[in-house]
Amino acid sequence: MQIALLQDLRYTLRTLRRDAGFAMFAIAIAGLGIGASTTVFSVVDALILRPLPFADPGRLVWIANHDTSGMSGQTTQVGHMLDLRERTRTLSGVAGYMAFYGVGDNLLSGRGEPERLSGVPVSGNFFDVLGVQPERGRTFTPEECRWQGPKAVLLSHALWVRRFDADPAIVGTALILNDEPYTVVGVLPPTFDFASVFAPGGHFDLYFPFPLSPETNQWGNTMAMIGRLAPGVTAAQAQADTRAIAAQLTREHRTDRNDFEGFVKPLADQVNGRMRLALWVLAGAVGAVMLIVCANLSNLLLARTAARQKEIAIRTALGAGRGRLVAQMLTEGIVLSCSGALLGVVVAIAGTRALARLDAVSVPLLQRVHADGAALAFTLAVAIVTGVVFGLAPAFHAPERALHDALKDASRGSTGRSTWLRNALVISEIAFACVLLVGAGLLLRSFMRVLDVDLGFRPAQAITMRIDADASYDTREKRLAYIDEALRRVRELPGVESAGITDALPLGKNRTWGIRARGTVEERGRSTSTFVRIVSDGYPAAMGIPLKAGRDISSHDGPSSQPVIVINETMARTLWPGQDPIGKVVLNACAKERTVVGVVGDVRHLALEQRSGSEMYIPLRQCGDMPSTDLVVRSTQAMAPLVAAVREALKPIAPHLPATGARSLQELVDRSVSPRRLVVLMLAGFALFALILASLGIYGLISYSVGQRTQEIGIRMALGASARDVQARIVGQTLGLAAIGMAIGAIASWGVARSLSGLLFGVTPTDPLTFAAMLAVLGSVALLAGYVPARRASRIDPLVALRVE
Repeated sequence: MQIALLQDLRYTLRTLRRDAGFAMFAIAIAGLGIGASTTVFSVVDALILRPLPFADPGRLVWIANHDTSGMSGQTTQVGHMLDLRERTRTLSGVAGYMAFYGVGDNLLSGRGEPERLSGVPVSGNFFDVLGVQPERGRTFTPEECRWQGPKAVLLSHALWVRRFDADPAIVGTALILNDEPYTVVGVLPPTFDFASVFAPGGHFDLYFPFPLSPETNQWGNTMAMIGRLAPGVTAAQAQADTRAIAAQLTREHRTDRNDFEGFVKPLADQVNGRMRLALWVLAGAVGAVMLIVCANLSNLLLARTAARQKEIAIRTALGAGRGRLVAQMLTEGIVLSCSGALLGVVVAIAGTRALARLDAVSVPLLQRVHADGAALAFTLAVAIVTGVVFGLAPAFHAPERALHDALKDASRGSTGRSTWLRNALVISEIAFACVLLVGAGLLLRSFMRVLDVDLGFRPAQAITMRIDADASYDTREKRLAYIDEALRRVRELPGVESAGITDALPLGKNRTWGIRARGTVEERGRSTSTFVRIVSDGYPAAMGIPLKAGRDISSHDGPSSQPVIVINETMARTLWPGQDPIGKVVLNACAKERTVVGVVGDVRHLALEQRSGSEMYIPLRQCGDMPSTDLVVRSTQAMAPLVAAVREALKPIAPHLPATGARSLQELVDRSVSPRRLVVLMLAGFALFALILASLGIYGLISYSVGQRTQEIGIRMALGASARDVQARIVGQTLGLAAIGMAIGAIASWGVARSLSGLLFGVTPTDPLTFAAMLAVLGSVALLAGYVPARRASRIDPLVALRVE
């Protein structure tokens, strides 16, 4: 057995070396297909199959307040969290982090160039519940977790290596953050990446203790909660227990806390639930591509086997049985596919590295995508299966009468026996390509519809950067003076059209308050939930948000003037349908009144696919606390010189302004649609690859058919058939095969498209334009693939053709 296998292997290598062009072409097709399969497997493995990078991750759950996507609906008050931790019997631990952290909130100075770092305040037991232990040092002590306790900080592993050269003595030293000393108590392990799990697309450098105290409870819904199931408890049991406790807490604290409903689900569902359908779609697309690869290579091997009929006949005459011939054909298929797998590994490594480095893509856990041992095992399995599948067709078509036919030099009979199989393979390629084209077309059309939505603001020609005042501006009056001076300096720059400040940009952070119109009585918990933006004068103009009625916020809306508010159109319609909202009064949860002075257009807050809700803009100068400050500048200048000019203008009042952190508003939009863009690009790439393979399959089949029918074509032309008649006959055969494939593919596409409905936006699964475009593209490709050999056939010299045999 081993001797026979070695003989087949040596013979295969000799024959492939003689036919190097065929071998390289087959290896390239198999390699690209296997590489794409391995890349998608690595993504699916990292995002879905592999457990979360925590201890016993199956017991971790996400605990939301309300079943909504807004951050204020997901978060809970500190008091509710503490009471839940005390009363629950189904959760062994409840922890959380302050969800309204600011990106770039923390200015690191005193060691090298100033740098803005992102930090997350977490409860003292946050890392214990996750099962994460510091690589160096410790986590936070109870004293550090008290209100106004000792200032402590944990470093991410990436920051420790990048900024401090992995200094082993970093623990216990002091860092100057926002002009205050913080003691480094530990360094987290490299396996812990908060952003990849809880804030895809971002990065975090620091972790602070968040005090669970009466003071922080007054801040409202701020805590994003996680929990660990007690032994033997399911998520459903924890859900029922948490809902019961939440109902008790809401009744007990009806007057001094916000409502708490309590929704529990596995943390893995919270992290990757939204991407799961898209990833399985990509996995299905890769499966279709591999079937097309197998069909294409089977056709190639069939053609090669037909050309080797005399060789096979001689081997049969020398005593080789059918089983021996089948084994030889399978060996050739497996050798080709395994050779292609080597190329596929290179493709997969390059592909996974490129995906893992896509910092601008907000897909959870994308950074841990890589071609590991599991991916290599998958590659080997795919290579073997592929080799067997595309080797079966020629293996079982080794002609039983090869010796008789070959010696008579009349192999046309055997050619006829394999014609149906060749046709079936090409039809299957077209059908699979049809399914991929429809799927890619629907998602591409959805993506274009998403990009066409009215954002409510104009991202072009606008930039934003963080310009928080440093610790020297230690009073509210000084911070207001800083903001006034910063805006004045920026607005005086050449080319600047407008500039303003906000505490939260669209498609990023979101915060909601419950509000109602004065004179109305609403049941507690049913007030209108409204997005809140604290802004300066000039912000709507800098963002390109149109003013619809009334006036904008002005620099005169200060602490001593009438409390005012600007609202969006949705809020106006919700609170005062059919009325003029200017001059009307709204009340927030604290019963504080604000008069509406203007109405602006709606802005997409959470995602481009989600319509705007109610929104209100509060003058920054009328707020008790001074929030983080994002400067927005609209200018006719290009981004790079504008950023440099802004930094230079602010240098006298902000000498420690970091050299990084500026971004265009378009980057906010691009990051918001990045998951959809990634899926569309990958699926479109697979569809294009499938289309190329299908066209090669059609071309190969028709070319082979023309070669086998050379004498027949010569006779027809000798009897008076014109070149146009020959071309029409061959092109008609091509289009006939394509029509069958497209009909089968269209039926299959209809069913597949319905399963994609969860990923579609503004497009129906039966979108006629997409199906029509698919038929047009495939029909055109089939026509071109058939026309080239048809044109060559029409130039056959009848006299030469008649001498073929």
